[in-house]
Amino acid sequence: MARTVWDSTVGKKTVMAVSGLVMLLYLVAHMIGNLKIYFGAGEFNHYAHWLRTVGEPFMHYEWTLWIVRVVLVAAVVAHAVSAFQLSRRDIRARPAKYVHKRPRASYATRTMRWGGIILGLFVVWHLLDLTTGTVHSGGFQEGRPYQNVVDTFSTWYGDVIYIVAMLALGLHIRHGFWSAAQTLGVGSRTRDRALKTLANVLALLLTAGFIAVPVGVMTGVVS
Repeated sequence: MARTVWDSTVGKKTVMAVSGLVMLLYLVAHMIGNLKIYFGAGEFNHYAHWLRTVGEPFMHYEWTLWIVRVVLVAAVVAHAVSAFQLSRRDIRARPAKYVHKRPRASYATRTMRWGGIILGLFVVWHLLDLTTGTVHSGGFQEGRPYQNVVDTFSTWYGDVIYIVAMLALGLHIRHGFWSAAQTLGVGSRTRDRALKTLANVLALLLTAGFIAVPVGVMTGVVS
């Protein structure tokens, strides 16, 4: 039954919708946590340490964090694979391009695929920069995320990469949230306007919230 559902177009769209909502919930929590940087190094570093001790003593050190990581990786893989397979299926069904472009398709709709690729590449860079320190500038300091974030956004390329990725994220959420609602059967004629408004608000808040961090460093508010 699971294979039958996965092989169907509706099944793949459902996987995309559910995995996308899982990532959206994480993004909301991640943005709120990121904004703690405005309360100073002590507050931000303490928050990062708390993430590793959630659930203690029932959970061992970092166990909860690793569970979250595994769920996120599974969601990202499921989202990417289903998106790729749906795209290939769409191309096979329509080998020749449309003569006329659909005028009602929004910019976010037309850039969903490229936006997904940009975000995928960004996630890799972000992990190598602030989790492993592999590509970090200024000397990565284990256990001192505040200093690491300030180092990253003290470089012009760190700011550019992050802001471009967050703009792509906003477009992705704007279209993806509404699409997920339609796939899961939440949308209707009476709810469409409210869902689109909610998608726009979520996209705007998350984009502004994430970009507020590099802006804070660039303006010297966070230093």
